[in-house]
Amino acid sequence: MAQQHPWTRYVAIGDSFTEGIGDPEPQSPGGHRGWADRVAEVLSSQSTDFAYANLAIRGRLLQQISDEQVDAALALNPDLITVSAGGNDIIRPGTDPDDVAQRFEDMVERLRRDGATVVMFNGPDIGMTPVLRRVRGKVAIYNENLRAIAHRHDCIVADMWALRELGDSRMWAPDRLHFSPIGHHTIARMVLEALNVENDLEPMKPEPLPQRSWRQARVEDAVWAREHLVPWVLRRVRGRSSGDEIQPKRPEY
Repeated sequence: MAQQHPWTRYVAIGDSFTEGIGDPEPQSPGGHRGWADRVAEVLSSQSTDFAYANLAIRGRLLQQISDEQVDAALALNPDLITVSAGGNDIIRPGTDPDDVAQRFEDMVERLRRDGATVVMFNGPDIGMTPVLRRVRGKVAIYNENLRAIAHRHDCIVADMWALRELGDSRMWAPDRLHFSPIGHHTIARMVLEALNVENDLEPMKPEPLPQRSWRQARVEDAVWAREHLVPWVLRRVRGRSSGDEIQPKRPEY
């Protein structure tokens, strides 16, 4: 039997990444599972008294997460908090990764107020993604800032940049912006490793990628652009978010 971990109250805050978008599961609250649910499932199996809440909402910017989710999370008296924020800010044109990081640090200071263990995520290496590769440099700068913040406030870094498995296209959902079920599963394993929690989650044993013809690849690109890229661009132009009118999927333990 795995050694029992020290946490009993876990709260996850953030945006679509933590909400679990890309990992559909009709039987889960909100219709999505995601890495945070998967981590909570493992932690709950190793504790006789464990509770989990997830306040994340898709499309949220860092300031919205800070304003809407931090106090609600602290009110639940957690001893473990995971926070992923700033990604939606970084991908927007004209944002300054140093400014975003400063606001992230202000949020981390609040989250550490009562001594909870805080796990913070850096950004993945998105050099292989067609939409986001242009902001790879900004992500790298933001990540270095986050490492310094973690050091100053004694936080754990869930290192997405070092997770080379995310370079596999099967880790990504059809919209190429969120992670697939296997991607969320892989991230859950990484988070548990960062927490030094033993688990029985099996690593993905990838089969060779099927060969695609040039014509098939172009058809898939056209479908993706119509169904995912164009709506994403239109939301940005109109100043709207995919999370408008969405409520947290697990607002209470």
